[in-house]
Amino acid sequence: MTDSSGRTPEIYYFVSKLARFIFGVFGWRVTGEIPNFPKMLFIGAPHTSNWDGAVFYLFSLSVRAHIHFLGKHTLFKPPFGGLMRWAGGVPINRTTTVNAVDQVVEAFNAHERMALILAPEGTRSYTDHWKTGFYYIALKAQVPVVFAYLDYQRKLCGVGPHFMPTGDIDADFKLVQDFYKDKVGRHPEKQGPIVLPPKEE
Repeated sequence: MTDSSGRTPEIYYFVSKLARFIFGVFGWRVTGEIPNFPKMLFIGAPHTSNWDGAVFYLFSLSVRAHIHFLGKHTLFKPPFGGLMRWAGGVPINRTTTVNAVDQVVEAFNAHERMALILAPEGTRSYTDHWKTGFYYIALKAQVPVVFAYLDYQRKLCGVGPHFMPTGDIDADFKLVQDFYKDKVGRHPEKQGPIVLPPKEE
């Protein structure tokens, strides 16, 4: 039996063992368990390095999870489009009149099972606030938000608690702040405050 990526249980078993071996070689530990939800949105943070995506992908392999990510729609054209989709890519077209949040919600609605990871900081550089797209995607798609993290200081990678968006972003975001406040990225100097963007007057 295979999943939507075309991966068989045998492939999952092999790559899981290999991924955990690689983590062990570099002294990293994988913590937590991915919840058994058919659909969910992962926060991936802190995000300060090009290596973060590779580490999160290795983590997904280690726990035998097919985690999706967003990519520019032009990357999904031949000859690499099939590979991008196999790896979990979801195309986003920023040139259309449909905004990115609604495009991702449509992707969730089109899948029976989908686990998507987003980096709310939106950049590897310092930023003075987190973007809120992840929250409104989860709210509109009615999927839980799961905390996924990297901690380079303690060499930990894994998942923590989750919550269902209530629509009260200020109250819900306090859960995010409490969880990520002690997580350290590869470049701590690039980590900004975990706060919402300023409200428009």
